[in-house]
Amino acid sequence: MIKLLDDATIDRIAAGEVVERPASVVKELVENSMDAGADAITVEIRGGGVELIRVTDNGSGIEKDDIPAAFLRHATSKISDISDLSALSSMGFRGEALASISAVSRLTCITKRKGELFGYRYEIDGGKAGDIDEIGAPDGTTIVVSKLFYNVPARRKFLKSPTAEANAVAELMEHLSLSRPDISFKFVVNSSTRFMTSGNGELKEVIYRLFGRDTAKEVIPLSWEKDGLFIEGYLGSPVLNRPNRNFENYFLNRRFIRSDIVSKGIEEGYRGYTMQHRFPFCVLNISIDSAEVDVNVHPSKMDVRFSDREGCFDKISEAVSSTLHAREMIPESRIDEEKKEKPEAITAPEPFEEKRRESTIRSEASPEISTKPEPGDEAAAPAEEKSRPLQRDIFDISFDENDKATVTEQVKPAESISEAEDLRSSQPNLCSGRDLSETHFPEYTQLSMLPKERVISSAARKQYRLIGQIFNTYWMFAYQDKLYFVDQHAAHEKVNYEHIVAAYREHKVYKQQLSPPLIVSLSPEEQGVLAEYRDRLSELGFETEDFGGDETALLTTPLDLYRKDPKNLFLDILDDLSLKGGKGGDGAFERVLATMACKASVKGGDEISREEMDKVLDELLTLENPYHCPHGRPTIFSMSRTELERKFKRIVN
Repeated sequence: MIKLLDDATIDRIAAGEVVERPASVVKELVENSMDAGADAITVEIRGGGVELIRVTDNGSGIEKDDIPAAFLRHATSKISDISDLSALSSMGFRGEALASISAVSRLTCITKRKGELFGYRYEIDGGKAGDIDEIGAPDGTTIVVSKLFYNVPARRKFLKSPTAEANAVAELMEHLSLSRPDISFKFVVNSSTRFMTSGNGELKEVIYRLFGRDTAKEVIPLSWEKDGLFIEGYLGSPVLNRPNRNFENYFLNRRFIRSDIVSKGIEEGYRGYTMQHRFPFCVLNISIDSAEVDVNVHPSKMDVRFSDREGCFDKISEAVSSTLHAREMIPESRIDEEKKEKPEAITAPEPFEEKRRESTIRSEASPEISTKPEPGDEAAAPAEEKSRPLQRDIFDISFDENDKATVTEQVKPAESISEAEDLRSSQPNLCSGRDLSETHFPEYTQLSMLPKERVISSAARKQYRLIGQIFNTYWMFAYQDKLYFVDQHAAHEKVNYEHIVAAYREHKVYKQQLSPPLIVSLSPEEQGVLAEYRDRLSELGFETEDFGGDETALLTTPLDLYRKDPKNLFLDILDDLSLKGGKGGDGAFERVLATMACKASVKGGDEISREEMDKVLDELLTLENPYHCPHGRPTIFSMSRTELERKFKRIVN
């Protein structure tokens, strides 16, 4: 018998698509705040977000008559009909989030429109709406979500630990902060501030705050445009690499997404700069006409479809590779590992209070409430005390004997800026009144400057003082005030790789006839690979013919590799194509060329003459990327004279 489900059951089932975990709730609420024009957003969670989620913004607020409708399913102010999806500019548009969240939690909304005298409070308990009450509140909206999934125990049972859920929210907040450096974000976990950004629009400052000084020192600015696709942000230098893609941060029209096309485009641009199974750090915003992408793939809005997948891939990889090729990539080694420094504490007013203070100074305030000027702000404040309007200090939430949530608002005159924002941080001096725009970051503003003269250049080459070979593996030369170390195998491999690639592209690969031919036994899989790539392998110098059964005759080998065990090299190439071919793309053959270059190169432990060193160095200078071998290993690094003098205690600091 078919039954029509009741509305409560339908709402809870539908909520599962939007509200998977606390991070999903935070994402939807913060995106609503962003769409409301907020430039300061505070997020607080307790118990991993299951016990409490509070999102406060200074956006436009909600009209009283619109408040109940905002919590109905498929009610939205972002679009009117399906045609609006092709020109979407807002973060949200489905009209499902608030309805889904309120169906599986106890939710309180406190909102006030700018210019209105009072705000309004609206409560929903598991989808059951209460009355709308007038309440004193600042401009903007606060959403308090408590007891998440209290009425859906099956969903709550599968949540992870509070720590794991809190970490998921923290990762989300980092992405949101990186996507909108023009918005001040504050993230609080169990009454302790995890991080806060200034909202001054400087992306590099956000990177500094979230990832620390060492990361900020190694980022490269990128700004690139082609055929309507604009990319801006920062690329990490090759030393910033990870064994996973977690540090690839990219945004499509300011929306955090996950996309194989974008990831592979970035990694293709880094090819030659990173080793296999290592992935780069980046923070990139990709801007494209909204008609060229479809974000309506999944309720999470993290999956997107591009109308021109190959075009996007090519443009992204070109933007990354051209930016990296324009930089000198010689890492500097330090003898003693530096102490890890945490970013200095931000001593700035809370974003809400700073904006309120500015508006208060500009307007005539009530004479009966006053406050002392902030430290360091005496020049801006007159001798008489400035007055300030009533400001919300905190919304407190409690539960009665029937487990019903009660939100209590405490309103009092703000005695100081550091007291007036809700949920004080336990960190001292976090909000002491200093303007963040005047905060200085040591070694921060000049990190991306190019050296006056490249070390890998013909002009600099004339000044090299070649010291010699050490351990039959590395070369040393001095230039200006630095000592440089070159890995002879990586450098020679890079030179050979470029020669082989050029010969292959120009069809100038010279072959050596093998007499007698080498007979190679192949597995069925290897035979299939050989049948697919026989012509292209011939262009590389490996001519073959069937010898009967599972055996193949290798007739020729590339001339440069004649004495490099051609049989095993041929088998290695077949294995590489079999395991990593990826449907025969050019990337597979570039790896094959890298393998050939590796086999043809001098090895670590081989003694070579100074003339051979000079020859490889001269050829290295002519390459577009001389800093890494085809497999991503560095060819060269430096050590400064200052570092050596520190080691010998000529410099003590």
